[in-house]
Parts: sequence; structure tokens; C-alpha cells
Amino acid sequence: MADLVQRLVPDELWELFRRVVPPTEVIRPQGGGRRRAGDRETLAAIIFVATSGCTWRQLPPVFGPEWPTVYRRFAQWSRARVWARLHRVILDELGALGELDWSRCAIDSVSVRAAKGLLTGPNPTDRGKPGSKIHLITDRKGLPLSLGISAANLHDSQGLVPLVRGIPPIRSRRGPRRRRPGKLHGDKGYDYDHLRRWLRSRGIRHRIARKGIESSQRLGRHRWVVERTVSWLAGCRRLHRRYERKPEHFLAFVGIAALLIGHRRLTRIR
Repeated sequence: MADLVQRLVPDELWELFRRVVPPTEVIRPQGGGRRRAGDRETLAAIIFVATSGCTWRQLPPVFGPEWPTVYRRFAQWSRARVWARLHRVILDELGALGELDWSRCAIDSVSVRAAKGLLTGPNPTDRGKPGSKIHLITDRKGLPLSLGISAANLHDSQGLVPLVRGIPPIRSRRGPRRRRPGKLHGDKGYDYDHLRRWLRSRGIRHRIARKGIESSQRLGRHRWVVERTVSWLAGCRRLHRRYERKPEHFLAFVGIAALLIGHRRLTRIR
């Protein structure tokens, strides 16, 4: 079990996680009861569920904690926004090393089928079947900077402003923290004058394909990175289909996939 936990949660990721996880609450200060399951083993079990796509009940007992304990801890950490905070810490580490390229960022979305729950809607690209949509902005290298979810029938254009505003202030190798891309690339789903004006008012240049005038393929030279990131997210098999009834749990799995992408980049350069 130790080898599996070490592989899923290496020492570097564990040290970063300890910086954002809330302190453990002592329920029985007088002692007694069962020993609390370790956070590292529980985190490894959560990452296993995210990457393998298995259900909570199918979680192998090799990790130690039983599946109700792992799910309960996952729900607690999701309410505490641990995944978003850990993602931001990893982005800070990458930014401090100069690994974030803000010169050209890209925005896109991907739809997945959903069984039930809030923030689901008829998917216009899947014969109206219920689904949810993942929105994301990446830097020039394809690292996720901002994430969001919505119903599948929400138009892509409605996700641009919340995504740009959702980019956190990230450390730079030199100078102050940064949260605005130099240029933003998008396909025809974002072809609206009010979005262009909004980006210009914040000093962000835009390159958005225009409907009926140019092909979206002309942006492929710069937009392919966000398409590649979408395929990276698909490496988290729990995102192939939404099974979570609560949208915050689905967003948590999106955040876990994004932080794993960032951590892999951080591991390669160190």
C-alpha cells in the first residue's frame, strides 16, 4: 500500500497539500473510538477514484480507509475549497519559476453527459440529452488557469467573463502577481462585440474568430493548446460522465484534474 500511496501522492504533492488542508478536528478529546484515517492515504484514494473513474463503493480496500470515510473526507475538503486552493498554490509555484506564459491564453469548453443533479441541461450537441459543460482558460503552454462548470445548454459566450474574473492573482518570477492574459484566443462561440469591448476595457487583447467571415481553423496555431488540455482533463476518467448529484463535487473533480496537470509540469522542471 505504501508504494501505491507514494505513487499517487508523491512527497512534493503531499507537502503542498498540507499547506491548504484545514486542521484536523478532535472529536473525542478524552480518547477512545477508532483511529482517524490518515489524510495522505485518503487523498491517494480520492485521486484513485478521480483517475480510474470507479465508483466510491468500488474503491479497493488496499488504501486503508473505507469508502464512506473517503467520500466524507472528499465532501468536507470540497466544501472547504481545498482543491481550488491547492490548484492556486501549484500555479504560484509554476509562476515563481517562470513556467506560466501569459502572452497568449485560450478559452474553450467541453460538454459531458450527466446523470442527474443541478447545473445540468439539454446538450444541443448530443441530441438534447442531459449534460454539463466544463469551461476553462489556459496559458500559452496549456496549463489551466481558471475553471468553471455549467449546464450543457449554457452558451459558451456566457462563460467568458466569469472565467477571466476567476483567474487568481498568481506569482511571477519578477514583479507583482498577475491575473490578466496579454491576449485571449477564442472560437466563434465567443464572437460578440460586448465581449470584445469588455476585454479591451481591461487591457486584454483578443483574437476571436468571426462568424461567416473566417474559419476557426485559422486560430489552430494558438488554440490547439486548450484542445490538448481538454484531452488531458479526459485523463481523469471521472470526468468522462458526470455522476455527481452535487455540482460542487463535479467541480471538485475538475479541480483535481487541473491540479494534477499542473503538478506534473512542476515535477518535470524540478
